[in-house]
Amino acid sequence: MSQELYADGISEITVTGSIVRIDFTSLSATERDAGGKPKAVFRQRVIMPVDAFANAVDLMQKALNGLVEAGAIRRIGDTGKGAETMNVDVSKAGPDVNASPNFN
Repeated sequence: MSQELYADGISEITVTGSIVRIDFTSLSATERDAGGKPKAVFRQRVIMPVDAFANAVDLMQKALNGLVEAGAIRRIGDTGKGAETMNVDVSKAGPDVNASPNFN
């Protein structure tokens, strides 16, 4: 049986020598910040060799490009410095852009 983890985001990526540590966070159901909003709390860490991380980044970039081409997200604030400075807007995403047969 495989385990799944939902994450709202990545809080930190640490590189130590040839090892990369990626910390995933999700919004807490119980902890709140000073403004009353849910706090992002640590959930799980993925540890991998730097070459596997580089391959993962390449794969994620290809997936991101596919989402842009499909119209699921659009690039905003592109500074021309590359993907590392790119922001995306998912507000235009709707049921018509989901390619999964589970949602048809």
